[in-house]
Amino acid sequence: MEPKTSIRIKLLGSYKNSFNIVGRVSKALRTNGHEDLVDEYIKEATSGDYNHLLQTTMKYVHVE
Repeated sequence: MEPKTSIRIKLLGSYKNSFNIVGRVSKALRTNGHEDLVDEYIKEATSGDYNHLLQTTMKYVHVE
């Protein structure tokens, strides 16, 4: 499935922390003109476990 945006995020090292991931993706969405997706992303990403967070993140951005 293709992500909702063309934004690319690298998840290496310390960025594997859930809070860091949500923060980085939210900031990237805002910075790239997708403010309308931020609340939707946060609500969906935080509604499950870590695997759900990663799957949701991949629905919104390209993960490298």
